[in-house]
Amino acid sequence: MRILHVVPTYFPAVRYGGPIHSVHGLCAALAARGHDVNVFTTNVDGPGDSAVPLGSPVEMDGAKIWYFPSRHLRRLYWSPAMARALAPQVGSFDLVHLHSVFLWPTWAAARAARAAGVPYVLSPRGMLVRELFESRSGFAKNLWMALAERRNIALAAGIHVTSAVEAREFQRFGLRSDARVFEVPNGVEVTPSPERSGAPPPAYVLMLGRISWKKRIEMALEALQHIDGIRLVVAGGDDEGLTGALRDRAVALGVADRTEFAGLVEGDRKARLLRDATALLMPSVSENFGNSVIEALAVGTPAIVTPEVGAAELLATSGGGFVVAASARAIADAIQALVDDPGLRARMGQCGLKAVEGGYSWPAVGARMEAQYHEILNGSPRRT
Repeated sequence: MRILHVVPTYFPAVRYGGPIHSVHGLCAALAARGHDVNVFTTNVDGPGDSAVPLGSPVEMDGAKIWYFPSRHLRRLYWSPAMARALAPQVGSFDLVHLHSVFLWPTWAAARAARAAGVPYVLSPRGMLVRELFESRSGFAKNLWMALAERRNIALAAGIHVTSAVEAREFQRFGLRSDARVFEVPNGVEVTPSPERSGAPPPAYVLMLGRISWKKRIEMALEALQHIDGIRLVVAGGDDEGLTGALRDRAVALGVADRTEFAGLVEGDRKARLLRDATALLMPSVSENFGNSVIEALAVGTPAIVTPEVGAAELLATSGGGFVVAASARAIADAIQALVDDPGLRARMGQCGLKAVEGGYSWPAVGARMEAQYHEILNGSPRRT
C-alpha cells in the first residue's frame, strides 16, 4: 500500500508529547512491513521551528517525512505550502490517515482526499472527550466543529481509537458517521532493560509526560502527604507554564523536599527513570491511551492509573499495576502497597512486561493496523 499520514507536528518537536512518538512508531512499523509510508507535517516547534528541510522528504526509519512551514495561524498549523502539495499528490495514495481534530492539516487533507476519491482514516488522539471539549472550548472550537469537523468525521472511512475508553468517549459525542470505528492500541519498543548499577535509587514514583492541568499533578502532591520516605518525580515539558504554581502547592503541602520537576527527558535518562521507579503514576482526567504506561510496563515497572486512562483496561486484565479512584488517599494506598511489598512490585512488573510483549510491540501493532487498512480498502472503493 501507499499510505499518507498527516499530523500537525513531528520529530524533532518532542515537546508535543505522546502523539509524536506513537504516530512515528506506527509509520516505522508499517514501513517495516513493506508499505510506502509518507508523512505530511509542519516544522512548528513551540514558538520556533524545527531545523528540517522544507518541501522535500526526509527518511526516518523507512518513512518519508515531508515538512512544510506554518508562518501564520500557527496554533491551527495553517500551511498553504502543505495545501499546495496535497492537491496534486493525494490521489496517488491508496489511503490517508489523519492524526488530529480541530486543526487545519486534518481539514485540508480530508478535503483533498475526498476530492481525489481516496478513503481516509481519522485518529482523534484523545481530543474528542466531552468533558475536555466543554471545559476547554471557546467559540472558535465550537464553530470549527460545526463547520468542518463534523463533516470530516461523517465522511471518514474509518475512525481509529486506541482504547475502549476512547471508543466510549467518541460515541458520547453523538457524531453522525457511517465509518467503521476500530481499536488499535499504541505500541512500544520492547528491548532488554539495562542492568542497574550501584546502590538502588531512593524510592520514587514517576509522572512522565507533558505537564498539563488534566494530569492531576496536584492530586499526586497531596498523595505524598500520606506516605513517608517516597519521592515524586515529574518529568515533562511545560508549555502551559504550570510548574511555578505546582512548586508553590508542594511547599504549601509540606512535600517540596520530596518533589522534583525534572523537565523534558528523553533517551537514556528517560529509560533510567522508568526502570528505577517504584511505579509510573498517571491519575489523569482523561487519556485516550497513555503511552507512558506501556513504556513503564515494557521495562518491568508497574503503573498506577485512574479509570479515565485508556491503558487502565490493560492494567486490569494483565495485573501489571493498579487502577484506582481519583483521590489522593487511593493513590497513596497503591504506592504504599508497592513500597511495603517489593515482591508485589516484581510480580506486577513481570505481568505487565508479558502483556506488552504479547500484543503491544510495534511489529504487532503495525500488523493490526495493516489489517484494518485492508478491511477499509476492501469495503470502501475509491469514490469518484
